[in-house]
Amino acid sequence: MSFRQDHTSMQPASEYPQPPSPRAPGAPASDAGRQGRGTGFLFLLATLVSIAALAATYYFFVRTTTGQFIDESALVEAVEIHGTAGKAANKLLDSLPALSLLLATVVVLFVTVVKRRWAAAGIAVAACVGANVATQILKDLVPVRPYRGIETLELNSLPSGHTTLAASAAAAVFLMVSPRWRPLAGFLGGSFAVATGLSTLINQWHRPADVVAAFLVVAVFMLPAGWLIIRTGPRWNVWDGYGRHWASSRLWQAMPLLAGVLAVAVAAFALQGATAGQGSTTHYFWAGTSLIVLAGYFATVAGVWLFGHAARRRNAPRR
Repeated sequence: MSFRQDHTSMQPASEYPQPPSPRAPGAPASDAGRQGRGTGFLFLLATLVSIAALAATYYFFVRTTTGQFIDESALVEAVEIHGTAGKAANKLLDSLPALSLLLATVVVLFVTVVKRRWAAAGIAVAACVGANVATQILKDLVPVRPYRGIETLELNSLPSGHTTLAASAAAAVFLMVSPRWRPLAGFLGGSFAVATGLSTLINQWHRPADVVAAFLVVAVFMLPAGWLIIRTGPRWNVWDGYGRHWASSRLWQAMPLLAGVLAVAVAAFALQGATAGQGSTTHYFWAGTSLIVLAGYFATVAGVWLFGHAARRRNAPRR
């Protein structure tokens, strides 16, 4: 019979496997990355800026002579290009309510059921409903357009209900998808909202300021909702940063940014031409369309950046 004696190793303790380090409550073990600094303050600041911009849009385009003239001129000049573009815009506007709700419902339900993001779905839907209800309330509460020497309808049309519906539906989808899909979702949703706003102008349903106001109403509701979703869903609001996935390519930020820059140039050229009294009769129309494009895509770029900054980063890139 032989006996074997077990010897205690004298190796230093540092060579042994170490227990996992504790993680913060609510943070997943593999995705406990760093969140952008000052997230809460940035969301609050963006919400307050949106409220101030909404008030400024109303004051300038409804209460002042210059604003009324620019806004109303864009609406009147839309008659010049109504033709074929108007027929296409009519089809879009006729199908918009059903199309917006259908697309948003499908995506939200799919993400909710498959990914089990029940809290996020409730917050996003509540914000979407709130934005549309607020738009209708504002239409009733905002005073009629005062007479400033400009021949215009006195009825209040600010904000645009169709644009609010399209923008809020797109924003709900944006909030529900994971961070790596948000740059793409932001670009597509922003483009859909901008196209809807342009259609209401071409169809002479709304002035440019009505569309811009609708974008701002949606922002006022969706920004706090987004902050709540990020706070209540830290496990899935994690990403690897721009360029790690095709849907998070910086291309989706570059295209709306470029469109916004071009819109500024077109607006400046159109207003300069109108001031100089040049021959074209659509200067203010093009200035109005540029304002819609600029507002819609600026909101898109700012929103994608803010939510990308707020999402947590992974400790290591996904393979």
